[in-house]
Amino acid sequence: MARLIIKSDGFGDQVIELKLGVNRFGRSSDNDFRIEHPTISGRHCELVLANDGLTVRDCDSTNGTFVEGQRTRAGTLQAGQTLSLGDVELAVETTDVRISIPTFDLPRPAPPVVLPDGALICPRHPDFRATHQCNNCLEVLCEKCVHRLRRRGGKILKLCPICSHVCAPLGGEKPKKKSLLGFFQKTVKLPFIRLRKDGGE
Repeated sequence: MARLIIKSDGFGDQVIELKLGVNRFGRSSDNDFRIEHPTISGRHCELVLANDGLTVRDCDSTNGTFVEGQRTRAGTLQAGQTLSLGDVELAVETTDVRISIPTFDLPRPAPPVVLPDGALICPRHPDFRATHQCNNCLEVLCEKCVHRLRRRGGKILKLCPICSHVCAPLGGEKPKKKSLLGFFQKTVKLPFIRLRKDGGE
């Protein structure tokens, strides 16, 4: 994370580790970083650390905030620059932002039980047979495990509850049965339409 070092005498190269967001500097105890020095105001300035860099804002301090010796009301700070609060000099060592995302190790269930007919029992629901397998993590899942997402057009996307990738039915998609009604609609509908038109003329 972004870091400053107080270089002025009497501070012993004190290191200041900034937090993400607003960091308040001043002599008052209600600041995030209290610096006791007569040239620093009670609320002297704010350093704002964000993913796009580090900025400084002066809070109407009596003796001013300076970047590389130039008094500033607001400005951007770069690594290697000098920031002065009154007569106290700080070196900007780094302006890096590191956001650590904790990882969670989810307990993996036992391997699925294979039945004599070759079907699999769901590792999470022993009373159900596994019907799907994740295309990514290869986990086998039953109908209760699979997450369903309805898409435009009424189609349902089946997703893995572990890695959110698409699940496929075990053994592949079963071909849809052709109904007798569908057969007649494709083969007999057009002649009927012609007859109606002929009869109306």
